[in-house]
Amino acid sequence: MLMAWLLLLLAGLFEMGWPLGFKLAGSSPRYHGLFLVFSVVSMALSGWLLYLAQRSIPMGTAYVVWTGIGGVGTVVLGVLFFGDALTVGRMCCLTLILVGIVGLKLLH
Repeated sequence: MLMAWLLLLLAGLFEMGWPLGFKLAGSSPRYHGLFLVFSVVSMALSGWLLYLAQRSIPMGTAYVVWTGIGGVGTVVLGVLFFGDALTVGRMCCLTLILVGIVGLKLLH
C-alpha cells in the first residue's frame, strides 16, 4: 500500500509538469517545442502513475489527492517562479485543500 501512495505522490508531481511546460513554452519561443514535449511527457507519466496507484487506492481518493498535489504544487510554482500573487485568502484556500488531502489519506 505504501508503494501505491508513493506512486500517487509521484503522479501528482508530474501533474505539475504539464502546466509548467505550457507556461515555459509560452514565455520562451526558442525552446517552445521542447517545453511542449515536456508537457506531454509529464501528462503521460502522471496519468500512468495515477493508473498504477488506483489499483490499490480507491479511485475517488486517488483522483482528489492527485489533483490536489498538482493544483497546490502548481500554485506554489507560480508564486515562487512567475510572480503569482500569494494573498491570505489564497493561502487559506490552499490550506483547506491540503487538509482535505491529508484527511482523505488518514481516513482511507
